[in-house]
Amino acid sequence: MNGMMNGNGMGSGFFGFGFIGLTILVAIIFIVIWMMRPNNKDTSSQTDSLEALKKRLADGEISEDEYDRLRKKIEK
Repeated sequence: MNGMMNGNGMGSGFFGFGFIGLTILVAIIFIVIWMMRPNNKDTSSQTDSLEALKKRLADGEISEDEYDRLRKKIEK
């Protein structure tokens, strides 16, 4: 009876600590990849802002100097 569990209650090999360790390792890798992915909301918001700024320039609401100044702020 003790041969299957090796006395520790967790089993051994892949189904013991090996499975738990592998699960933890996969979870850590997933979290690191998830944290490193680009944030699409910021990119989309920046693109929308630049489009609105271009429209204001085209409509004559702002000067080219004002456009350049605001574009640099948006792109930071």
